Amino acid sequence: MQTWKALLHEEAGTLALGAALARVLQPGLVLYLHGELGAGKTCLTRALLHAAGYQGRVKSPTYTLVEPYQISLHGKPLEVLHFDLYRMTSPEEFIEAGFREHFDSERICIVEWPEQAAGLLPVADMELFLRVEGQGRAVELVTHTAQGATCLEHLHLSPNL
Repeated sequence: MQTWKALLHEEAGTLALGAALARVLQPGLVLYLHGELGAGKTCLTRALLHAAGYQGRVKSPTYTLVEPYQISLHGKPLEVLHFDLYRMTSPEEFIEAGFREHFDSERICIVEWPEQAAGLLPVADMELFLRVEGQGRAVELVTHTAQGATCLEHLHLSPNL
């Protein structure tokens, strides 16, 4: 397990982190985003998707629970699924919705509020913890797999964005 901590200055720091994450994406990557409402989870995901080449509108999947996006990674099409499990009332809803089958080596899954499906999600390659701190955000990245560690090693970020 590796960790990295930083203070993201205003929204620009969140956008910079999202862009940096886009540069290290790999098929099969699973990212968990933790933080209270308004901590910047969707903003980070939007920045990541736009930096990865997605041109359309990126919206919060709070009501739909999941939004799919098509990007190109190393010249190949790749689906990124952005989950927001905030509105789930039990972990079983995750199974009933058929979401588990989407976690595979062919997609990237970004999950907001993963604790809502506790015990049913696969292990995250990397977890991102966001916390409002003044005008910015404190962020901590924690890896749990070799793939997550490789991504973190290639981020090349300053601890003060």
